[in-house]
Amino acid sequence: MKKGLWLAALMSALNLYVYAQVSSSTNLTLQLSSLPEAKLNLNQSWILPILQGNGALTKGNSLKLSANADLTPIDTNLTLDAVLTPIAFLQFGLGAKIGSGWNIDLFGKPLYGIGISKSGTDGKQVIVQDKAFGGLFWNVHGNVLFQFDLAAVLPGDWNHIVFQTKNEINYKAFTAARDGQSWVYEHDFAENQNGWNYYGMFLLGYQPPIFLNTIGLMAEVDNYLYNTAGGDQWGDDRDRWVLSLLTNFTITKNLTLALIGQMRTMPNYTAETKDLYYRKRILDKEEPIRFEPYRIALILSAKLF
Repeated sequence: MKKGLWLAALMSALNLYVYAQVSSSTNLTLQLSSLPEAKLNLNQSWILPILQGNGALTKGNSLKLSANADLTPIDTNLTLDAVLTPIAFLQFGLGAKIGSGWNIDLFGKPLYGIGISKSGTDGKQVIVQDKAFGGLFWNVHGNVLFQFDLAAVLPGDWNHIVFQTKNEINYKAFTAARDGQSWVYEHDFAENQNGWNYYGMFLLGYQPPIFLNTIGLMAEVDNYLYNTAGGDQWGDDRDRWVLSLLTNFTITKNLTLALIGQMRTMPNYTAETKDLYYRKRILDKEEPIRFEPYRIALILSAKLF
């Protein structure tokens, strides 16, 4: 009996210690861009100090739990993430996302939040099953992030040259779609299928101790890991790249502004097929891929608590 009481007291003291060490933050972010898109994000995070040591590589070890609620003019999502930092330069992440959408008409142009993509009788793309909340979008994801800061080995306020790379595997699906059926979400190219995907991110940046606290170059790549019969004909098997020049400004202690300019790769199709439903298109063999301007984005982030 006494042993049980001592154990209960020890667990209670441990819980109190962990609770006292947990830090949390609440952030609100508004994203706008040169495209007809906008997103409002509310983030709640908790950081638990675990596996910490006395050395520089382990003193900041933690488990970060976060919940994100997104709202755009055509969809809403909830994302839950857990990120473990077992050593300063390495992070492991797991998460899940669920959401749904609706469609609107913007000055005579439809914006599709969610729906099934297929070929119409004229061979061009049509969106069906596009009623509001006509199904759920969901994904699960796991990733590994490696990061390096030159200031860790050459201390100095002006020595923060940083590098990050993230590799992620995710499974995404739309509940109203059958296997092999294409669908649209958040007004993308409507070329998604239920299945596994790869995402990679590579960032090289500099963080000076001034108002402009970050400037960097970032490359992102997506690749479908499922095999669609004939997919090489329209480029389903090819990497899709987005290149970004990003800057971040500290306006106040709790308010930051990021400006991002982006380019992306796009497939080139033969003149006879470029206006058809994407599975009927044929890549131009001489120049299958091109780079084009994508968007200019503005991200305003405020720490509420």
